[in-house]
Amino acid sequence: MNSLWIEDQQLCFRGDAPLPAAQAGEALVRLRLAGICSTDLELLRGYYPFRGIPGHEFVGEVVEAPDEPSWLGQRVVGEINLTCGECAACRGGRPTHCEQRLALGIHGRDGAFAEFLTIPLRNLHRVPQSVSDEAAVFAEPLAAALEIQEQVPVQPGQRVLVVGAGRLGLLAAQTLALTGCILQVVVRHEFQRDLLAGWGIEAVAEDEVLQAKADLVVEATGSAAGFALARRAVRPRGTMVLKSTYKGEVQVNLSQVVVDEITLVGSRCGPFAPALHLLAQKKVDPLPMIRARYPLEQGVQAFALAAQPGVLKVLLLP
Repeated sequence: MNSLWIEDQQLCFRGDAPLPAAQAGEALVRLRLAGICSTDLELLRGYYPFRGIPGHEFVGEVVEAPDEPSWLGQRVVGEINLTCGECAACRGGRPTHCEQRLALGIHGRDGAFAEFLTIPLRNLHRVPQSVSDEAAVFAEPLAAALEIQEQVPVQPGQRVLVVGAGRLGLLAAQTLALTGCILQVVVRHEFQRDLLAGWGIEAVAEDEVLQAKADLVVEATGSAAGFALARRAVRPRGTMVLKSTYKGEVQVNLSQVVVDEITLVGSRCGPFAPALHLLAQKKVDPLPMIRARYPLEQGVQAFALAAQPGVLKVLLLP
């Protein structure tokens, strides 16, 4: 089959990748659409020594399900964490922290930038008929955005700031806006301001951010500068949610964190069912974030575009 392949921080197109075979409890999925995200780009920069087929944002169709034929023909999206179900974390209701966890297209398992992939049936979610492929491909990052509210209650009238209007920050902003909070999003580009205006969300420049006023700050840049801005913006006894991984180390004045009694929350994957529900109800609209679509054969060019500053979602058509 055709696929993209990462090895030694190099990306290439391969036309000779072996077709995967579904094992017990798995499905073989024909990919319909896949999305390039920041983690995929970071893999090329050495974020993690992954060798294989990248990609974890996808929508596809089940073509084989030996154990459960009822899945055949179903349009699906899938959770990226492959878990054992037996370790202490899994038994304790923390499967995303499974001690044997693999991650689709990131760690130990080939991903979605190919014509086919295999994935456990328990990871699959059926896509509602009213949700297009181009919307469904956002299910995974939208679920990650919703994890913020799983971890931190957000109430109407709360002052919330999102630092970073990139792929994940814009989805987080749309979900937070539904809570009735007083929401602002830090932007650097005019097109980000225009997108937010279309969703009825206030955009601010970095120099317009008030110091120590926000009840909740979501840091979605994964940069030291973004963290510093978020830290300045949060009020004493406020909460910072760190929504992006950080390359390297970030210097933090922990004494100030202690004195101001700041709550720091790491946030990663999230719930798929509510994400698909929001897409079906058209309460979140990710389609304006799509910049371009490329056939899989032009995946290297697609990655090059996705890596450019200000580019949001680039899609691959396997």
